[in-house]
Parts: sequence; structure tokens; C-alpha cells
Amino acid sequence: MEWRWDWTWELLPRFIDATGKTLLAAGGGYAIAVVLGLVLVLAQRTPYRILTLCVREFVEFIRSTPLLLQVFFVFYVGPQFGINLSPWTSGLIAIGLHYAAYLSEVYRGGIESVPNGQWEAATAINMPVMQTYRRIIIPQALPPAISGMGNYLVGIFKDTPMLSVIGVAELMHTANAVGAESYRYLEPYTMVGVIFLAISLPTAFLIAQFERWVRRKMGMTK
Repeated sequence: MEWRWDWTWELLPRFIDATGKTLLAAGGGYAIAVVLGLVLVLAQRTPYRILTLCVREFVEFIRSTPLLLQVFFVFYVGPQFGINLSPWTSGLIAIGLHYAAYLSEVYRGGIESVPNGQWEAATAINMPVMQTYRRIIIPQALPPAISGMGNYLVGIFKDTPMLSVIGVAELMHTANAVGAESYRYLEPYTMVGVIFLAISLPTAFLIAQFERWVRRKMGMTK
């Protein structure tokens, strides 16, 4: 089978549109994961042991089950409990929950890297716990966590094809649709691979540069 450049150019607008939707899905899922991951790690550090245990088991459950299963569960099982969500909403929730569990572990590692003396100093001046996190702990925990956070951002982008199984019109869904219409899969699948590569590599590079910049601003060595 020979490569058809004329057909490739015809498909390009369709794949550009699908790329935008893929980036939207990845960005929305990541935003949920960033916020929810912080909530999960803080919930595991409360003096309430029952809450800590429940959240910890929830995180382990999410991390121990595949994202594809979670996507199916939210979209197909939810309606049985009266929760009817669109494919887009279901996909964002599933991705957000899945990666929030992983980001909570990244946050935990960053928080635990802060010297105990910082906690002791905040306690000595009677600083409230949330203010201690906001003004002392989280700013110091951020630089060690940036690398992991960036890796999971790229990971979310590469996992968006899983949303095609519930009809979200991202890149892989578009490639499958084009292949089913034309019975040609060489061009659409190759285009998807090139697009993922063209976005993932620069993103990883920018994340590394951002991490170095943050460390320099905070006077930290790599």
C-alpha cells in the first residue's frame, strides 16, 4: 500500500479538529487531577484516622485498577445509579480521578521532602495548619513535585485514546472512523502517531525547563 499525500492533506483539517478536542480532554482531566490530588493527599494527613484510612484505600483502589475499566464504570455503570453523564463528562471524570490518585503520591513525596524543622517552627508560632501548608510547606514541596506532575501531564495526553471507547471524538476515535470509512488505516494511524509525538516531546522539554527555572528562582540546586 502506497502513501497517498493528496488524501493526507484532505484529512488534515479533520485531525486538527480532533487534536483540539484531545488537548481539551487532556487539559480538563489534568486540571481535575491537580486539584483533587492535593485534596486527597491532605485528607491522608489529618488526625482523623478513619478518614485517612478511607482515602488511602480509595487511592490504592484507583491506582490498582486500569483507566479503561474506570472509564467504562463511570459511563456505563453510573446510569444504573441515576448518574447519566455525557461521554465527554464521563471521560474527564475518569481521567481526573485516575490521575488524581497518582498525583496525590507525587504531592506526598514533595511534602515529605520538607524538613521537619519547618513544621516545628510553624507549630512553635501557633500558625494554623492550612496556613502552614499554604505559606511554608507547599511552596517548598512544589519543586521536587514538578517533574512527576509533568510526567503525568504527558501521560494523560497519551491516555486520551482510551476515551474513544465511549465515543469521545478525539484523535484515535477520528482515526478509527476514517479507517472504517475508507478501509485505509496507514495514513490516519500514522498521522495520529506523528501528532502525539509532535506534542509530547516539546511538552516534556518545556516541563524540564520550567522545573529548572523554578529551582533557580528558589535557590535550589538540581
